[in-house]
Amino acid sequence: MIINLNLEGKKIIVVGGGNEAEKRIKSILNEKCEIIVISDSVNTQISKLVKTKKIKFKKQKIENIKFILELNPDLIITTTNDKKINQKIINHAKKKKIIAYSSDNPEYSDFSNAAIIDFEKMIQIAIFTGGRSPVMSKKIKSKVEIVLKKIISKEDIAQIKIQKISRKLAKEIIPIQSERKECLHSIMTDNHIDQLIKDGQIKKAEKRAIEILKKWK
Repeated sequence: MIINLNLEGKKIIVVGGGNEAEKRIKSILNEKCEIIVISDSVNTQISKLVKTKKIKFKKQKIENIKFILELNPDLIITTTNDKKINQKIINHAKKKKIIAYSSDNPEYSDFSNAAIIDFEKMIQIAIFTGGRSPVMSKKIKSKVEIVLKKIISKEDIAQIKIQKISRKLAKEIIPIQSERKECLHSIMTDNHIDQLIKDGQIKKAEKRAIEILKKWK
């Protein structure tokens, strides 16, 4: 099953402070979650994230798994070079029903990391090989990305932003789900909004969407 985890408000532990840890941290940095790095040292980029208070850092040598009990995380990502420690962390996490991922053992992890094609954080397309070959995921991503950039336009991104605003307001003023869905579809297919987006008049397009919504009261 391919899913997108909602990590907002969750506590995430990243074990290790090297390049692999940095990569995993960056993949969840915008998820509005608490990220705590556990390691005896961190690389320059992780250090910068700590200094800007985007993540937290607990300096300690990873010799046991006591920190899991102390911090009680919702998700653990382990990236150390010690396979035995990584395995201990994964085993303990499974016993405690904590979602866990090990960079050196994706097959035993609770989830696998995809190669992500990102369009302004509005559209994210994932390439999975189920942990079988991260290298091939990246290779296929590079091929697919070229094609998708020709298909997905700036107008599509703008329409998503307008739908986000409209959906939030629709929940407040249209109590029936089927009617909300119909209203949002009418906004998406509105020719006037479409033209305003093409003309770069996004604020006017948003205003037009709100006007359509208010008629559904």
